[in-house]
Amino acid sequence: MHKPSIIVVGSSNTDMVIKSPYLPKPGETILGGTFFMNAGGKGANQAVAAARLGGNVSFIAKVGDDIFGKQAIDLFKKEGIDTTYVFTDAEYPSGVALINVDDNGENCIVVASGANAALFKEDIEIAKEKIAKASIVLMQLETPISTIEYVAAFAKANNVKVVLNPAPAAALSDELLQNINIITPNQHEAAMLTNTEVNDIDSAKHAAKILNGKGVETVIITLGADGALLYEKDFFAEITTPVVKAVDTTAAGDVFNGALVVALSEGMSMKHAVEYACNAAAISVTRLGAQASAPYRNEVASSVE
Repeated sequence: MHKPSIIVVGSSNTDMVIKSPYLPKPGETILGGTFFMNAGGKGANQAVAAARLGGNVSFIAKVGDDIFGKQAIDLFKKEGIDTTYVFTDAEYPSGVALINVDDNGENCIVVASGANAALFKEDIEIAKEKIAKASIVLMQLETPISTIEYVAAFAKANNVKVVLNPAPAAALSDELLQNINIITPNQHEAAMLTNTEVNDIDSAKHAAKILNGKGVETVIITLGADGALLYEKDFFAEITTPVVKAVDTTAAGDVFNGALVVALSEGMSMKHAVEYACNAAAISVTRLGAQASAPYRNEVASSVE
C-alpha cells in the first residue's frame, strides 16, 4: 500500500557538540569537555525522526557544495528520505551549529545558517508538484520566513495539512498563522507568539486560546518533562510523558514533531498522535546527539503499550 507522503521543509546543519559539566558563563573557559560531531538542523532532525518511525518522507532543503553538505545528503539517503529537493548552493557553505551540553542535559546553541538562509521561493517552485500531492507539510523557522509563508499558502490552497514548529522563537504574521493547521511551540515560543507569560498549565491554556483565535485550528504546546497541552475545537487535553533520565535534550522537540506527523499521516487521532510524539521524544532525551537520538518505530511502538 502506498503510504501518505510527508514533506519536511527546513534546515540542515552539522552540529559540533561539546559536553561539559556545566554551561560556561560569559568570558569563562571550561577545560575537559568531550567533543563530537553530529548531523543536525531542525528540518533534517525532523525528517530523520519521521523516516525512522516509518514515514514516507521527502526533504526540501539547501546545503553547501562542501563536505558537510555531501555527508548530509548521503545520510538522508541512508535513512530512506527522498533527497530530490535537497538543493546544493555554490555560494553559501552548509549550516553549522555549535552546541554546549551540560551534565543535566541542558544546552545552549549558536547557529551559522549558511545555505539554509538561501532556501528561496524559486526552490519551492521546483517542488510544487510534490507538495501538492503530500498529506502533510512540516516546517520550522531556520529557513527564510518568506519561504515558509509561501509554502504554507500553497499547501493550504491545495488542501495539504500544514504543521509549523515555530522554533527558534520568532514573531509570526497573522496571515501565516491563518495558513497553519497545527502549531507546536514550546513554552518560550508560545510566550513570544502570544506576548504573554507561559509558565504553568493555566498560562499555557491562555496562550493556546490566543493562537487558536488567530486562526490555527490545533495548538500543541510542548511542556518538556511535563508532556504537552493539546487544544482544538474548544477541547483541552493534558498529555503526560514517560519519566526518564535526560542525557541530552538537543533534538527532543524535533523528534516530537517528526513522530507527530507520522502518527497523523497514518490516521491516528490527534490525542493519540500527541501521546505517540511524547513517547518518541522521551526516548530521544536519553541519548546523545540530534539525529542520532531519534528512535526507530519498533522502540516507540513498544513504549506506547
